[in-house]
Amino acid sequence: MAERGRKTAKEFKVGTRVVSFPMVRLAGAVQMTGLSPLAPGGYAEQVLVEAAMTFPVPNGLSLDTAALTEPMAVALHAVRRSEIKKRDTAIVIGCGPVGLAVICHLKALGVATIVASDFSPGRRALATRCGADVVVDPAVDSPYEKAAGKGVVTDFSGLAELGLGSMEKLRKLPGWSHIYRAVDALGAAGPKRPIIFECVGVPGMIDGIVAAAPLNSRVVVVGVCMGSDQLRPAMALGKEIDMRFVFAYTPLEFRDTLYMLADGALDASALVTGKVGLDGVAAAFEALGDPERHAKILVDPRSTTTAPQP
Repeated sequence: MAERGRKTAKEFKVGTRVVSFPMVRLAGAVQMTGLSPLAPGGYAEQVLVEAAMTFPVPNGLSLDTAALTEPMAVALHAVRRSEIKKRDTAIVIGCGPVGLAVICHLKALGVATIVASDFSPGRRALATRCGADVVVDPAVDSPYEKAAGKGVVTDFSGLAELGLGSMEKLRKLPGWSHIYRAVDALGAAGPKRPIIFECVGVPGMIDGIVAAAPLNSRVVVVGVCMGSDQLRPAMALGKEIDMRFVFAYTPLEFRDTLYMLADGALDASALVTGKVGLDGVAAAFEALGDPERHAKILVDPRSTTTAPQP
């Protein structure tokens, strides 16, 4: 921190290492840093931040790792919104920076099975480093088939067989309806469902996932599709797909991510594949166009590096 305002809390002293939300209140409204002409700050040496949304970096945490707080908080929000449990199976579609960050959080949570899918061999290798148990080239194999285990129902005939077979056994028991109700309350009456994270964000991805996903799947849409898209609602309805769209993070999730990185509970080291100074930003964007070369490049204003270096 280079300078503090007059009403800033005493915990913020000049020289304090901090991370902050990319927003600031100016001209009577909240401005997004780097996106508003009133709040410049993207790829800058210094930036104005709000004390209420700023957090000191815990001792021992490097600034390079602390800089990952914001993107990793996006992934934490997605994982928490998914309500995934440790015994569940997660399928991550797309192993770019967002998908890799989601995998890191799933691993930190202790999810039993993490399946990652990407066309790029380099990204699949990074997914393994981040904690994926199974990596799939979707041009060769289906991630849904790789994730299918006992209790996963992939079509209506399987669901009908499960329902009929279960009722044949239950109806032989006295008080079967009470047993059914108790099992249902525990969430064990229906078929097991994977939690699918869509981390690509291009038109057609959501509809493709709905078409291929097992019945009762939960789809968490993390990838940002900037264009219009199409979805066949009848297919999602017939499969009872649970779909959730997620965006950004809460202040608590931002803080929790920072401390997870500091405590070693969250390992995001595999995400950063290069580092440049301000003069290397253009080269960094060019390098990121090749998924076999880089995933996320850190910009350090103090560095004089003009080409991405590990």
